[in-house]
Amino acid sequence: VFSSFILSKAIQTCLFPHTEQEKDPKFWNTWAQKTLKNALTLQNLNTNKAKNLILFLGDGMGVPTVTAARILKGQLNGQSGEETQLEMDKFPFVSLAKTYNTNAQVPDSAGTATAYLCGVKANEGTVGVSAAAVRSQCNTTQGNEVTSILKWAKDAGKSVGIVTTTRVNHATPSAAYAHSVDRDWYSDNEMPPEAVQAGCKDIARQLFENIPNIDVIMGGGRKYMFPKNTSDIEYPGVAKHSGTRKDERNLVQEWTDRMKDKKGRYVWNKKQLLSLNPNDVDHLLGLFEPGDLPYDLERNTETDPSLTEMVEVAIKILRRNPSGFYLLVEGGRIDHGHHEGKAKQALHEAVEMDRAIGRADLMTSIHDTLTIVTADHSHVFNFGGYTGRGNTIFGLAPMLSDIDQKPFTSILYGNGPGYKIVKGARENVSTIDYQENNYQAQSAVPLSMETHGGEDVAVFAKGPLAHLLHGVHEQNYIPHVMAYAGCIGQNREHCRSRSGTASRSATTGLYPVLSSIATLLTVTRLLC
Repeated sequence: VFSSFILSKAIQTCLFPHTEQEKDPKFWNTWAQKTLKNALTLQNLNTNKAKNLILFLGDGMGVPTVTAARILKGQLNGQSGEETQLEMDKFPFVSLAKTYNTNAQVPDSAGTATAYLCGVKANEGTVGVSAAAVRSQCNTTQGNEVTSILKWAKDAGKSVGIVTTTRVNHATPSAAYAHSVDRDWYSDNEMPPEAVQAGCKDIARQLFENIPNIDVIMGGGRKYMFPKNTSDIEYPGVAKHSGTRKDERNLVQEWTDRMKDKKGRYVWNKKQLLSLNPNDVDHLLGLFEPGDLPYDLERNTETDPSLTEMVEVAIKILRRNPSGFYLLVEGGRIDHGHHEGKAKQALHEAVEMDRAIGRADLMTSIHDTLTIVTADHSHVFNFGGYTGRGNTIFGLAPMLSDIDQKPFTSILYGNGPGYKIVKGARENVSTIDYQENNYQAQSAVPLSMETHGGEDVAVFAKGPLAHLLHGVHEQNYIPHVMAYAGCIGQNREHCRSRSGTASRSATTGLYPVLSSIATLLTVTRLLC
């Protein structure tokens, strides 16, 4: 074990020694000076009106995940990795968001989604309702509904879209349109009979009824839209993929019938999606799997679209609206990979979301598009062990444990399914393939599912008024900034020109112009 361990360490050192230029102080000084010059240009604040608003949500993408994904991205390109830039790293403004739910120190994805989409903090397990609502108690729904920025944008005449790698009725996307005291009420099949009888609606139904004309919807969750036991079109005869609805409604057919004269298209595979002419589509429903989409590492590239491909089609459709658009994009399976202790799956999901961010960047302009990248919460994932420069992110630490004399991977979890005891001792990772796609990294505490982490998450921002995302804020501050920049929602007085008429130009500076730090701080306090 020790000899193979030493060999791997030697190979790593040979592959990625520090370069000759890095030994020269001039290299680092020149790089820093270039960065400084770029930073000085940010003193000219972008106070344009945001015609378009995009939120990229990496579910479970805490700061350690961002760093590890950066290294992975570089290593996939044959580099050492540490010096690589993610697309989100290029955003000029970065802040921190406090993720706790109103009743939870360590949050879940539902309560957090309500915060960064609806602008109010809420209880864990609930979506689109205030903290006055109690999880699973149907009778606490009515009167406690809160609306989302997607609805604010739709009401303002913008096109709106949702793209996710999870089910379209999962926690993150559902807070954009649903009001449910239980995130798990995917269809009426998952609801207690008394809740259905009391008039509470399942989330899939709310997707089509609450905001009837969402322009683009893409993700998974097909089975929740069809009558119970209806065979799935892609997996005929596979019971677990069959329809779930007890009310016998076919929500996809209902949507198709309603949209037939509105340039609506329903697709369920990649070929259908990519064969569309976006100029001939006003409304798109894409349901590519009965449940969640597969991990990107396991994706059938012939039948399942990537997140990047979905985002590209979404923007091509949405940007045709002269009033602009709001788009929610979720890299939702980062979270699932971590819950399963499968760091390789999680990090590849994060890299794919970064590709989608890059694609969106090429299709939009910082002059009229505010783009934000953040996470709902973190995970108890980390990497360490004094690894050398260029060590594969999925590799071993460069030393053996001085307690049990066994090697360990750099990536570890605080808890989760990777806890393994073999013959009364910690499993020896050198006896297994720890770089396999579904390897479950070792954890300190045994759990069937790894848990979320409670620390703050990063918020990356670029475009009009991105500078308002600075410092440390509550997570529910995010949609207030987006709405303010886009002149939608509750406070729009600043959007009026000096003559008192509403500003229609995407490049017209918002009035009053935020020309001083004092003014900026005053506005920020008001938004808080």
